[in-house]
Amino acid sequence: MTPSARSSSRISLRVPVSIHGLCQDKTEFHEDTSTLVVNSGGALVPIAYNVPLGSAIRVVNKWTRREQECRVAYVGKDMQGTLQAGIAFRSPLPNFWRINRRENRVATDIRVRVCGVDQNGQKFVQSARAVDISRSGARLDGVGYVAQPGQIIEVKRLWRHAQFRVLWVGSVGTPEAGQVGTFSLNPKKNVWGTDLP
Repeated sequence: MTPSARSSSRISLRVPVSIHGLCQDKTEFHEDTSTLVVNSGGALVPIAYNVPLGSAIRVVNKWTRREQECRVAYVGKDMQGTLQAGIAFRSPLPNFWRINRRENRVATDIRVRVCGVDQNGQKFVQSARAVDISRSGARLDGVGYVAQPGQIIEVKRLWRHAQFRVLWVGSVGTPEAGQVGTFSLNPKKNVWGTDLP
């Protein structure tokens, strides 16, 4: 997607999706893949089929079962030669990827321990800080690239613990480097030991 087409900041987030459309030769295709980055205007996805620029495709978010008609705004390859497509919604849809915040977050500095499995399949436990929190999620600093989008992690503080899904991982060279955004899988659990609005 070109910079002018980006209607909001992009985040690294792997969401399983199904894509339906027509190839260059007009044959129909259906492919299961996952997003690489998303924003309210669309996403970048690896794709096995050569789709025409500007063509209409249908995208299904497999987490939520929501679907949306999109157009192909970009076609290219990554450094390994994998074909990628930038897909654009007809109008911004901040809630399609479920990355919108349902309430205000509270700035804080709470020490926690984070448990999970890294990209090599190895279990990890490490110290981190919650830098902002809400009932639906938190932004953690110090987890960084040990975690990956879509991964389930456990956050512990004293005797409290709860599971969270990693939504995004901050990119190197940005203010969010080393941070992860998470969504609570146990929203009724308050692990932070502080009142939330």
